[in-house]
Amino acid sequence: MGKIWFYMISIGIVGSIITNNLGELNKVILNEASKGVEFAISLAGVMALWMGIMNIAKDSGLIDKIGKKLNPIMRRLFPSIPKGHKAMSYMVMNMALNMVGAGNGATAFGLKAMEELQTLNNKKDTATNDMIMFLVINISSIQIIPFTMLKIRLDLGAQNPSDIIFTTLFATTMSTIIAVISCKLLQGRKR
Repeated sequence: MGKIWFYMISIGIVGSIITNNLGELNKVILNEASKGVEFAISLAGVMALWMGIMNIAKDSGLIDKIGKKLNPIMRRLFPSIPKGHKAMSYMVMNMALNMVGAGNGATAFGLKAMEELQTLNNKKDTATNDMIMFLVINISSIQIIPFTMLKIRLDLGAQNPSDIIFTTLFATTMSTIIAVISCKLLQGRKR
């Protein structure tokens, strides 16, 4: 990925030199970099709030209760994870944060879930079906409240930033269902 970014930046710089737009490139870089920092700082509060809530939920046992309610679904999606394994609670926290649109906050729990799933992996250089299914669900991710998108729409002056909630929920639910079905079908194939 680093090489791709290097080539894209290099081509952009060389192209701006050839077209004599280096001054414009510098202006865009400086303006957009400051906008990126402003956005990251404004979003940090929302992320900190949700990370804090999820840690409280984990420490209070709420995540375990949610996990028990989701257990029938999680058992079907992740059949080879032993009952009570840490990976399951990290996956539940990751999915819950993704559902409320705090995707950046969910990353830490997703990484911990993958670490725990790796402890169950006999072939350390190959992803297990459970790892792949978790990644597929994580990427497609049902969004109940897309906080990041709402924040962007609010910052850009949308009259009603929450107009997208229903369509986002529908689209992400469909993408997750299709992703899970596709993953299950492909898991049954011989490699």
